[in-house]
Amino acid sequence: MPTTPNSVEKLCETRPLATRRRTHKGRQVMAVVRLKGTRAGERSTLMTDEFDDMYGTFKALLDAFPPTEAIKRLEQFGISPEVVEQIRERHEQQTIRIKELEEPHAVILGNRDTWYTGPQARDKCWPAIVHLLRKDGWPEDPSIRSLDEASTRVVSLLNHPKEKAFSTRGLVVGYVQSGKTTNFTSVVAKAADRGYKLFIVLAGIHNGLRRQTQARLVQQLVEPNPSMWSQLTGLDKDFTPQENPASYFGKSNKTRVLCVVKKNATVLRKLARWLDQASEYLEDCPALIIDDEADQATVATKSINPLILDIMSSLPRSAYVGYTASPFANLLIDPSAEDLYPKDFVVNLPKPEGHFGTEVLFGRYALDGEDPEQVDDGYDMIRSIPEGDVPCVRPETRADVEGFEPVITETLRTAVEYFWLVTAARRVRRTGNPHSTMLIHTSVNTSVHNSFERPLRHLRDRSARSLTDEVFLARLRDLWERETPRVPAEDFGESKVPFDELAQELPQVLDSCRVIMDNSGSEDRLDYENGPVVAIAVGGNTLSRGLTLEGLSVSYFVRAVSAYDTLLQMGRWFGFRNGYADLPRIWMTDELAEWFRHLATVETEMRRDIDIYMTEDETPQTFAVRLRTHPNLRVTAAAKMRDAVTAASSYGGQRIQTHYFHTNSDWLSRNINAARALVAASVTNAVKVEDRSAQGRWVFRDVPHDVVIEFLSTYQFHEKSPENDAGLITDYIRKRVATAGSLRRWNVAIVGNPRGESFDFADNVTVGRTVRARLDLPNPTPDFADIKTLMSRRDAAVDLVGDTAALPEEAIMGERRVQLPDTGLLVLYPIDKVSEPSPSKNRRAALNADEHVIGVGLVFPKPWDEDSTVKKYISADLSKVRIEDEDYSLVDGEDA
Repeated sequence: MPTTPNSVEKLCETRPLATRRRTHKGRQVMAVVRLKGTRAGERSTLMTDEFDDMYGTFKALLDAFPPTEAIKRLEQFGISPEVVEQIRERHEQQTIRIKELEEPHAVILGNRDTWYTGPQARDKCWPAIVHLLRKDGWPEDPSIRSLDEASTRVVSLLNHPKEKAFSTRGLVVGYVQSGKTTNFTSVVAKAADRGYKLFIVLAGIHNGLRRQTQARLVQQLVEPNPSMWSQLTGLDKDFTPQENPASYFGKSNKTRVLCVVKKNATVLRKLARWLDQASEYLEDCPALIIDDEADQATVATKSINPLILDIMSSLPRSAYVGYTASPFANLLIDPSAEDLYPKDFVVNLPKPEGHFGTEVLFGRYALDGEDPEQVDDGYDMIRSIPEGDVPCVRPETRADVEGFEPVITETLRTAVEYFWLVTAARRVRRTGNPHSTMLIHTSVNTSVHNSFERPLRHLRDRSARSLTDEVFLARLRDLWERETPRVPAEDFGESKVPFDELAQELPQVLDSCRVIMDNSGSEDRLDYENGPVVAIAVGGNTLSRGLTLEGLSVSYFVRAVSAYDTLLQMGRWFGFRNGYADLPRIWMTDELAEWFRHLATVETEMRRDIDIYMTEDETPQTFAVRLRTHPNLRVTAAAKMRDAVTAASSYGGQRIQTHYFHTNSDWLSRNINAARALVAASVTNAVKVEDRSAQGRWVFRDVPHDVVIEFLSTYQFHEKSPENDAGLITDYIRKRVATAGSLRRWNVAIVGNPRGESFDFADNVTVGRTVRARLDLPNPTPDFADIKTLMSRRDAAVDLVGDTAALPEEAIMGERRVQLPDTGLLVLYPIDKVSEPSPSKNRRAALNADEHVIGVGLVFPKPWDEDSTVKKYISADLSKVRIEDEDYSLVDGEDA
């Protein structure tokens, strides 16, 4: 029978040294260890069974002592140095396996000791979670295996619970609605199995999320092992001080203590005072603080932030781990301050299989080093709300809030009707989540939410009465037949549900459909615990952070916000849609859709930075994730950016390109003139001119840099393209010329279509126009086009010698560094003003500009020396944007 941690600890503390020196688990150690012999390479190992037995004892010792201390205990048992070394080596192999897991990636401070090597046979909490997940249909591979590895990696970065004192700070970056709660529940389970005693979970700022989190933790941790747990909070009660702290934390009580609290000043103050009163019992109480939605209220708040730090200061052994999908604020904390910057580790969770994220729904732009043609446009699930509809569903000013009456516009009615059709179709399929929810989010104001109740119920009741009306049914049939081909069910392994089959379910769907106002002022709440729910939920902040909207099928969203993190967290539509992945739809304005597309790019770039730093021996104290800016969005709230520094930008090794354009003739004509002037100057000044017009190309080699700078002073980049800042680019070129003698010469190229209609740049310099269709927006912004992709990987090698067609982007940049280490490349694209899309591009529309469009791509060589930088502040022009930021009044109010 395996030795238990308690018996091992007792053995180590009480058995006389002379006796335990020759004893292992109560019997004489008879196994022989062959020592290094006189012959070269002669070395033997302990008999396998005995060694495994001893290693089992060592693992049991690890529950009572950190690894170095456990090794000392083995030596005190009198076990030979050779055997101890073998045990140490096996443990080291186990820790290396954990450190080198393919996923998740992590940036770690120093060489943190990895004491945790995974679950053990005697564990209770983690096996209980696995059992529940299997019952819920989770596949062993990859889902449970991936969760096991990710949670093991996080626990391995915590301190050993028996260390005398520690104060760890870490951050886990996940995706919105991607299973972060399951991950931190698994971390809690494994930490509890290994000896952590107090678990404080900070569950957002709203009661709904706190209650939902408490219910999950009770179901997965407490109910399977009730004798192991004491609870300081319940489903319907946040923390209230308990009598006699010794009953929870005294040495005689071996239970784990669970406390799930809101980030509310009143609640946290009570908890901090109670823990302070219990200080004499906390010396031997390793604590794990999980901060769910760690960027919300935690960073740069006058009340919540100091209270979290107060709680940590009362716990001599504490680990703080923040969880968030939008870590922008957390990564801008001053690392040198005594704050919650993740100084010890940042873990980047992998995207789970089947997860619907920003990129899947909205597409994104290509990053440096990517082939733009391989970056997808996203699924055709976004529906446009005309700007003219917005005043009908949201007050235009604060003065308009009082007495506001929403109008059920055509798009809102269509969205609601489609929700009923989806719910009915899912009932026909009888798979996946039993709940079905629609989200309507137009404002943070509770009176605006409440104003939707009467018109929505009227729409539901009138529709229920019209189910026998042939005209109404024909409208629904037409809607279903229009929508289903746009996202084929077969792409997700499903079959299209015929309208006649789902129509039979509609009466029951409408009969069971509830209209719920879920906000801080209402008593009605989404409750998924008592049977299947069909609900249209109207709300604001209570529905926009952490809370899972079960079976979310349709979203109607017009709220404008000012920051990346707020906007990303509004995306309750992200997540898993098992059994109905083809059916969700989102209604929003075209501007919001563009913001989310930009945000998908920011998010991907941020995660890539974390992965890059992981491989470059960086630590959380030395790395700084770049966050690209947007003209109408802050990275995070201003208060959270006070420690952000001016962003130093370098164009070395980068490829930038235009993808936003105005479509009016004046703007386009100015750019045509600038391009023609550049080509004329290139013809005059180039050392060599290569006419490849048969392939639709020209290359002008060794053009002076001042010709390029002159072009940049006259060509107009679209104001919504902050990465295409002519001033910054020009400053960078001048700095490289002055400090490194680089970029004095440029190659200027023209890339067209040899089969296209001709475009004249200069006398005898003509190419065929290329086609670049714009993204299809049902209500396109006047005088605006987003072509998303301009420059191909092949174009970036247009001036290189040799066969580069098959080279990946990174290899092309490497080849440029060899062939043209100091030469920049500027590529001009004559784009046909009509540019009809190919039939396969169902999310594209004709460009239809007033004049032909000149696109520009710039490729900068990667310097061998220290690169020059130019500076741009992380800022946003919000003067023309009507925004509603997150409401933090609840964090300082009385607990409710």
